[in-house]
Amino acid sequence: MSSSAADYLVDRRRLGRQLRFWRIVAFVAVALFVLALAARWAGGLRLAGPHIARLTVSGFVSGNEESLKLIRDARDSSSAVAALIQIDSPGGTTEGSEEIYDELRLLAAKKPVAAVVGTMAASGAYIAALGTDRVFARGNSIVGSIGVLVEYPNVSGLMDKLGVKLESIKSSPLKAAPNGFEPTSDEAKAAMAALIADSFAWFKDLVKERRAMSDDELAKVDDGRVFTGRQGLPLKLIDAIGGEREAIAWLEADKGVAKGLPVRDYKPDARWGSLNLTSLAAATADGLGLSALASSLRHSNSETPVDGLVSVWQLSDEN
Repeated sequence: MSSSAADYLVDRRRLGRQLRFWRIVAFVAVALFVLALAARWAGGLRLAGPHIARLTVSGFVSGNEESLKLIRDARDSSSAVAALIQIDSPGGTTEGSEEIYDELRLLAAKKPVAAVVGTMAASGAYIAALGTDRVFARGNSIVGSIGVLVEYPNVSGLMDKLGVKLESIKSSPLKAAPNGFEPTSDEAKAAMAALIADSFAWFKDLVKERRAMSDDELAKVDDGRVFTGRQGLPLKLIDAIGGEREAIAWLEADKGVAKGLPVRDYKPDARWGSLNLTSLAAATADGLGLSALASSLRHSNSETPVDGLVSVWQLSDEN
């Protein structure tokens, strides 16, 4: 066989392998797309007929558009006759928690809404719970942590030791202060304290109004502490000890919701506008019924840095 014929056969085999590879890639892509569409279609069928909507507030509360849309979907659905808000979160941004609260109040204006606290509803997550008509928590759930904070690192001492200095030209002394690269001035500390005080006053007024507390009752719970569900019940932080079963019983007995209605989960749809490998994997997991894996993949794909005031509970190293 001549060298040219041998080269021709080698090229043909190489082209054949490439063609098989791209056929497999195309098949997998089409399969993923079909699975995602099927999952979305099946989800639409699951939400048909009278039902109680179940929405989840978990992880770091940021008031992202995806979460807000689900609340609006439950509000506007003619089939959802009531809603359960499952909460398991240490809180999040104060502004994001306020957005969740506002949307839940709009939902509660159209249909009864109950919060069901899992492990915790602290800080910003407790703000979300305040947006519902009635708050249920287990005896060992954690609730409260009424407070606002802002944290920033200060590495000016380290920079001095390294002989590094950041120079800036600002329109005023309080512009971009505090910045962590220089000692915080008394004026900057006072400005931040005023910011915190304003948001904290809003938080306390919200608790006082929604939980029908007197000033004395509010003073017992507004120092940033967390409480168990058992402690929170006599302090008026929650309405009853219980979980989803007790919340549904309340909806049926007090709000006229028909007995035996199915509870339907409201979950995010797959997004195809910004398609990537992670979103494809999440869509596939959804299609296979692996909702926990899909949720984890979406969270890792959308996580962004957070700035601003936060209402979040965390264990302190000093405790």
